[in-house]
Amino acid sequence: MDWNLRVRKRYGGSAIFFHLAKPGYKPTEGCVAVSLPAMKRLLRFMRRGTVVKVV
Repeated sequence: MDWNLRVRKRYGGSAIFFHLAKPGYKPTEGCVAVSLPAMKRLLRFMRRGTVVKVV
């Protein structure tokens, strides 16, 4: 991905992460966070090279 690489924006983040949401987690600019049950369901279908499209 070309996130904040060519035209850098200060405090724009360095990547977009897909991770578990924890209670009280503050939102970030580009991450996608899901519950543990949702992550377990998704991981059953994900392999190296899987493309995740967020709409």
